[in-house]
Amino acid sequence: MAASTGAERPTVKDIFNSMQYGPAPEAANIAQAWLDSHERSFGHFIDGKWLKPEGRQTYTTKNPATGESLASTIQGNEEDVEVAVAAAQKAFETWSKLPCHVRARYLYSIARTVQKHQRLLSVVESMDNGKPIRESRDCDVPLVVRHFYHHAGWAQLRDTEMNGWKPLGVVAAIVPWNFPLMLLTWKICPALAMGNTVVLKPATYTRLSALLLAEICAEAGLPPGVFNVVTGNGAFGEKLAVHPGVDKVAFTGSTEVGRTLRKATAGTGKKLSLELGGKSPFIVFDTADLDSAVEGLVDAIWFNQGQVCSAGSRLLMQESIAEVLIHKLKQRLSHMRLGDSLDKAIDVGALVDESQKKTITEFVEEARAEGAGVFQAPGPIPNKGLFYPPTLITGVDTTSRCVREEIFGPVLVAMAFRTAKEAIALGNNTPYGLAASVWTENVPLALEVALSIKAGTVWVNGHNLFDAAAGFGGYKESGFGRDGGKEGLYEYVRPSWESRPHPNAEDVTYKTFALTYGADVPPVPKCNSITPSVIRQEDTEVPSIDRTYKLYYGGAQKRPDGMYSRPIYGPNKDLVAYVADGNRKDVRNAVEAAHKAAPGWGKRAAHNRAQIVYYMAENLELRRDEVAQRLSVLTGNSKERALKEVDLSIQRLFYWGAYCDKYGGTVQETLLYGATVLIREPMGVVGIACPDESPLLSFVSLFAPAIVRGNAVIVIPSEKYPLPALDFYQVFDTSDLPGGVVNILTGGRDHLAKYLVEHQDVQSMWYFGSAQGSKFVEWSSAENCKRTWVNYGLSRDWEDAQQGAGEEFLYQATQCKNIWIPMGEIFAN
Repeated sequence: MAASTGAERPTVKDIFNSMQYGPAPEAANIAQAWLDSHERSFGHFIDGKWLKPEGRQTYTTKNPATGESLASTIQGNEEDVEVAVAAAQKAFETWSKLPCHVRARYLYSIARTVQKHQRLLSVVESMDNGKPIRESRDCDVPLVVRHFYHHAGWAQLRDTEMNGWKPLGVVAAIVPWNFPLMLLTWKICPALAMGNTVVLKPATYTRLSALLLAEICAEAGLPPGVFNVVTGNGAFGEKLAVHPGVDKVAFTGSTEVGRTLRKATAGTGKKLSLELGGKSPFIVFDTADLDSAVEGLVDAIWFNQGQVCSAGSRLLMQESIAEVLIHKLKQRLSHMRLGDSLDKAIDVGALVDESQKKTITEFVEEARAEGAGVFQAPGPIPNKGLFYPPTLITGVDTTSRCVREEIFGPVLVAMAFRTAKEAIALGNNTPYGLAASVWTENVPLALEVALSIKAGTVWVNGHNLFDAAAGFGGYKESGFGRDGGKEGLYEYVRPSWESRPHPNAEDVTYKTFALTYGADVPPVPKCNSITPSVIRQEDTEVPSIDRTYKLYYGGAQKRPDGMYSRPIYGPNKDLVAYVADGNRKDVRNAVEAAHKAAPGWGKRAAHNRAQIVYYMAENLELRRDEVAQRLSVLTGNSKERALKEVDLSIQRLFYWGAYCDKYGGTVQETLLYGATVLIREPMGVVGIACPDESPLLSFVSLFAPAIVRGNAVIVIPSEKYPLPALDFYQVFDTSDLPGGVVNILTGGRDHLAKYLVEHQDVQSMWYFGSAQGSKFVEWSSAENCKRTWVNYGLSRDWEDAQQGAGEEFLYQATQCKNIWIPMGEIFAN
């Protein structure tokens, strides 16, 4: 409260006239006492106890709102990684074998214990990070509790709800500084629930709440070694990620670091999930409640000082209401207050570090220099601490750096649009795809726009809503994998039949890998090695009409760009046929054809897609004997064996046809008063490199699940035995499959895969080839954070129902989008 004159106490009239807030500080005594109990010096927490090796450098954590030194923590090294991973490996042997109910009890106990220490956790989090205590107290810590409770349930249900899957082993969790406590919980809860153990590395700036949680978990009775915390710099995090004893890396942070981790773990057999940056659109239509939209913007971009991956940092407003909305927004900004993170009456706290403040300032000043309008909250800024005023930038275009790049601060950029189509185009005009929000009272418009935006989470008339029951994660360069919900559990399991791959890919020269074209298998004619094909007409032998195998894309057969052919040999090294030898230009053409087909194919009714796949099975069966005979001649297998492969391929088409309309999504049981709808969307354009084993069955087993879920594919069939896939031209052409949905490129598997994975407009790459090729695919995918699925040179039994047609295929063929739809016309929430 503000005093009227001098030291006099204000009257009620003074208070109502000024309506000013006075300070409402949260006491820091409990957090200070905890720090003092550790003498303000922390080591690692490994195997259920504190470990402080000698000779380590230290890092001093400071309160960004006051500059006060809080505690010192150690900078770990490779020896510390060895100790932590060994402890986690030892604990995994018993933790993974515990009955589900016992693991559930442990997670439930942690949830209860966290609740007992909620105030301590909230204060430590705000002091460590600089965020307002209201956000730590009312958002972050309650979500931590919610995740432990929710995943205690998944731990209980693992053997029933996740039947056919098993834990991975040791998970390396690496989390950022913007939500130090909440985001680590998003990693460790599903990991522990599924039976894994965890080694966590918190961010350099914010280590204290992670160390406190480790202590709380020990108090709750969690067995030693199940959850370990090690501290260090960014390079230390990479050492943890590449340790051979780590089976999975779960990372949240910048896209740049995500790319580094993808390259560092390429070819190692480790599972990887990345939740990366964003530049999320906040789309306001003229049918929106503008006052609600303004309050939504406060939550979207000035929550946690804008240091949020999903921050609604791009305001897209319909032209007819733009002037009014900007006026209301500036009025709202004029009432925002900056101050100490422990003050319960402030709106915006401190930035985490001086470097962050410098970066934000550079973005804003660059926009100002370009002629953009810059409006900043006019309220006072504290004299000490790392504060930056809430900022609105107008008068920019789509090429401006502040529009394209993630600022990660309290800065909103505003642009106008005219039509809904233009809003969607602007919303998707970004390499990111983490989140978005749509503001309108027109529900059909809201849902259509939400479905059209390429992002992992879309909120309707809200922003930055989170819950343990709904997965969160991105499309495109916002990463892959999900945190939360049942969809998040798949990041911490592998199929029960599969062992942890330990490939020996050796060194791969990435610049020259598979670069050679047209020289590895020179198609030199040899007249004495070819037995001419003839047919008998009456009593005379005449040469049969030559069958020329071409590439197949856009629904038509095409000659290869390079005009090279590749010989295909039978089991006795006899020449069976020539096929086209594709190159990078053929890849380009096929990708263009796939992108033309993908939108229409994805929007087709699932029933219609199913009918086409069933029709494929029907047409394949009509040619059953012919296809089996060619398969037998090509591979040297018996006719009976070849017939079995054809019959299994027909069954597999039926299997995937059945899934056309049975894996679309569900309604999530979140805390939202409304509906949170999970939709499993297609990846988009998927590149598929098939193995040599079971050349027909593996081809069908890979392309079919991709297209039934609405993807368009470019398939590289077996390099050694491509003819069964090429015989599918006529099956596709007679089954009403739209041109461009399935495209087939023959040639060198690695050469074609190289250009598919490097293509910026291919959304996913499936590779079943060598260990070296797998490593190259994973390494190259880092460029645009493309999702990959590789076999590390290991074969699988394509005839087996799980290995050749399990749930894993549906998981790889889709990406999850959660649409949050509130309600409240009749009853208040």
